[in-house]
Amino acid sequence: MSKLLIVGTVAFDAIETPFGKTDKILGGAGTYIGLSAANFDIDSAVVSVVGDDFPHEYLDLMKNNNIDIEGIEVVKGGKTFFWSGRYHNDLNSRDTLDTQLNVLADFNPVVPNNYKDSEYVMLGNLHPLVQLSVLEQVEKPKLVVLDTMNFWMDNTPQDLDKVIAKVDVITINDEEARQLSGEYSLVKAARKIAEMGPKYIVIKKGEHGALLFHEDQIFHAPALPLEEVFDPTGAGDTFAGGFIGYLARTNDISFENMKNAVIYGSNLASFCVEKFGTERMQKLSREEVNERLHDFKKLTHFETKLD
Repeated sequence: MSKLLIVGTVAFDAIETPFGKTDKILGGAGTYIGLSAANFDIDSAVVSVVGDDFPHEYLDLMKNNNIDIEGIEVVKGGKTFFWSGRYHNDLNSRDTLDTQLNVLADFNPVVPNNYKDSEYVMLGNLHPLVQLSVLEQVEKPKLVVLDTMNFWMDNTPQDLDKVIAKVDVITINDEEARQLSGEYSLVKAARKIAEMGPKYIVIKKGEHGALLFHEDQIFHAPALPLEEVFDPTGAGDTFAGGFIGYLARTNDISFENMKNAVIYGSNLASFCVEKFGTERMQKLSREEVNERLHDFKKLTHFETKLD
């Protein structure tokens, strides 16, 4: 069984969309990635930090999903990272209302000894120096996937360049790909980013699906049209968890298998947006996942005769 090491925030979110609002609920990139990857039969662990205000029931939720939490540090007297945001009517844009780093401000990740030999490493969106610290602690992973965002491009570009040079796959959205590369065309953007180090580039386009690039090969996976989108928070992280979770389960990192991984990631992300926060991912059944995979197949399958 492959080992997957996940590094990312475990946090509180307060979310407001046109369809409602929440008080503090479970959130964080590490949480979404972990719950998504838990849909595959792999040995996974989350490395993160929380305060002692973090409910035990949330930690139990992870354990009950076979996620090892030894690497989640609980800081006595500390407060857990908190983010609050309000989505616009189109759900494609949002305003951050509040960000409280709290214990995350001094986070020094410690990889459990049992996961230093992980074949698969998912670096969730964090400070690039934190991500580099994790890479220095693991031995020789088969595949390292990096997620990042425009905040680090604006504020720590040199550190970000260092970590990008050390990873195999980078997952970013289209706006971030254009900023990182300086190119408007996503094809040219992917080519520029590949020159920075990653062999594979995944560009997420929200409701328009995702693009996978490797050398001169391109694959596009659509997003499944949904009747209702309730809360897009965590969809990108859920995609990343499904992507690397599938690769870890199949233990195949070829371009052809990454196509499947993109579909699995998109499939799981389509569930995430149906409820607030992690609620939908907590109650997801294998039957539901498989049924929706058939919907994806019908959406993308066609036959034609070529001369």
